[in-house]
Amino acid sequence: MNLEPIVKSFDIGDGRMATIETGHIARQADGAVLVKFGKAVLFASIVSNHEPKEGMNFFPLFVDYQEKYASAGRIPGGFFKREARLSGYEILICRLVDRVLRPLFPDGYRNDTQVAINLISSDPEVAPDALAALAASAAIMVSDIPFDGPISEVRVARINGEMRINPPISEMVDADVDILLGATAENVMMVEGEMKEVPEEVLVEAIKVGHEAIKKHCQAQKELEALVGSQEKREVILPEVDEDLMKKVRDHCEAGILEIASGGLGKHERKEGFQKLKDELVESFGEEPDEDEVALAKEYFYKLEKEVIRKMVVETRKRLDGRDLDEVRPLHMKVDFLPSPHGSAIFTRGETQSLTTVTLGTKSDELMIDKAIGLEFSSFMLHYNFPPYSTGEVKMMRGTSRREIGHGNLAQRSIEGMLPSKEECPYVIRVVSDILESNGSSSMATVCAASLALMDSGVQMKEQVSGIAMGLITGENGDHAVLSDILGDEDHLGDMDFKVTGTKNGLCACQMDIKIDGLPYEVLIAALEQSKKGRLHILEQMNEVMPEPREDYKPHAPRIMQIRIAREFIGAIIGPGGKHIQELQRSTETVINIEEVDNQGVVTISSADAEGLKKAVDHIKSMTSTPEVGEVYDAKVKTIMPYGAFVEFLPGREGLLHISEISWERTESMDGIFSEGDTVQVKLLEIDQRSGKFKLSRKALLDRPSRNGNNRRH
Repeated sequence: MNLEPIVKSFDIGDGRMATIETGHIARQADGAVLVKFGKAVLFASIVSNHEPKEGMNFFPLFVDYQEKYASAGRIPGGFFKREARLSGYEILICRLVDRVLRPLFPDGYRNDTQVAINLISSDPEVAPDALAALAASAAIMVSDIPFDGPISEVRVARINGEMRINPPISEMVDADVDILLGATAENVMMVEGEMKEVPEEVLVEAIKVGHEAIKKHCQAQKELEALVGSQEKREVILPEVDEDLMKKVRDHCEAGILEIASGGLGKHERKEGFQKLKDELVESFGEEPDEDEVALAKEYFYKLEKEVIRKMVVETRKRLDGRDLDEVRPLHMKVDFLPSPHGSAIFTRGETQSLTTVTLGTKSDELMIDKAIGLEFSSFMLHYNFPPYSTGEVKMMRGTSRREIGHGNLAQRSIEGMLPSKEECPYVIRVVSDILESNGSSSMATVCAASLALMDSGVQMKEQVSGIAMGLITGENGDHAVLSDILGDEDHLGDMDFKVTGTKNGLCACQMDIKIDGLPYEVLIAALEQSKKGRLHILEQMNEVMPEPREDYKPHAPRIMQIRIAREFIGAIIGPGGKHIQELQRSTETVINIEEVDNQGVVTISSADAEGLKKAVDHIKSMTSTPEVGEVYDAKVKTIMPYGAFVEFLPGREGLLHISEISWERTESMDGIFSEGDTVQVKLLEIDQRSGKFKLSRKALLDRPSRNGNNRRH
């Protein structure tokens, strides 16, 4: 038994070396590799059934990425103490890999295929999301599965003006561009990431730099494949085209498809028109048609529909709904749409509509993300929901889909950079976008609605953010049409889905999927320029509705104040076993959180009741203030002794009011002078430097009798 690995090392992009190993692990999978970079190790495998799945009209590819907690020497939290369902973070990586791999399997391949990727050793300076697609592609390349690869993905970050490939995590804090790029050696396939209001040409430069690095990754995989030895790829047997049936479909439907497509109809009218045409086609097969022939005719109908529409758009420069190529659908928007949420907006663009709400919470509402490499906390969440009624369909609603997680993440990354700092806005913020109707670009409607709703809530956004989805249709002779604000149908039949978000100053985020080989950079640049025009048009109308954030939060929103205190006061505020802070929260109806930041205590107090908030703030300020000689305090009598009374003049600060300091007249006994709980005004005369005891006086605040009968103040 030979378990010696076959190893290929290569430059990952900036002189640092990575390795791919195969041949010694998971040998019953069709292909399996280890990818090593620093201390990070990713395992990837692929298995594909040898027979196609019956009745399947799409490629059944399953991509699962999961991080093992042992990779960082951790045991999972929770009751079961084992890895369970994928987290949102892991699902996002699954989507990144899937979107690059899927188009490169043979058209018509219908075999169940599963790619499994695991992080099995972590490195605190290596982001595994940039290595997952490389590992998956390498596993496919050493298998016998047909694949038009290899591919890879890299992170491109601009740090202090320099483009970097897969930089250490600790250096990413200074990045103003952070994108993941997926590509073959020849063509860019996918781009996703965020930016800090950079111009379009910076994004193009980042894509070019990343593609050059990916070419090295692809070459390394080809060399690894050669080291493994030639494997004959599986033969994919695709059904032959029935030319006679295709001609019948074309003769019967081509003119009708063009008439419907060029009629400028709405989504449902167009759908009904195509359905009627398809029904007429089925009727032409007679009363007892061959079911297989009818099914094949329907498949040819969809292909013809795509062909006719694409040709129409390229040649006539008009679209399905009659718009010009760069025209944005009619916009309608309204803020303060709902009375009870802390902020709300409804944004409608054509037949796409988002109802978005904002909820402002406290520190206790933070999202805890339990990753293998450690816990993370997030004070901003954006959730996207796509219910079936938004497209007039009936479907089971069983949890959040991967698509919903991906669209929500894109919108979150678009907005997050425009939020105020935690010092300016100490709230935990949750934004929820419910798509009420959809005909393309619902994620971009979410960005616009979220920006409006946040401004409506009183969150002091730095800039308004808008988003637009761009499409591309290429003709047979190389002509192309770049489409602004694409419809759902244009997404399905087009060659590109390019979502771009930004402010008036520059780009904030993007997500691009390219479905064809060889997208020229000049076409990409043209799409970005056209997207800018559309974004600014949408921003202009958004600013007419909400030109700037509200000056204050809604009356029913919780109020939050932060106080910075000396570190040594934290224990006093909390009290033994949390007794003091719990009582303070109960008595003032507030929520109080304390954390240590930069060797200081940061106390966050929140409440919907302004009076309770003020009481809590005043109490904490008095607890953390330093007693000053000469100051006058309202003290509370705590204990009465024969020689005086112990009084609390600041929270947690007690001193003795000696019997001789109560009055100018001689006081013989404490009987009847005070009762425990009484309030008495005292002056701090002295602080003993050795013992720290406080000398207090009441008589110092009283008029002192003079010998000649006149009173004078001490």
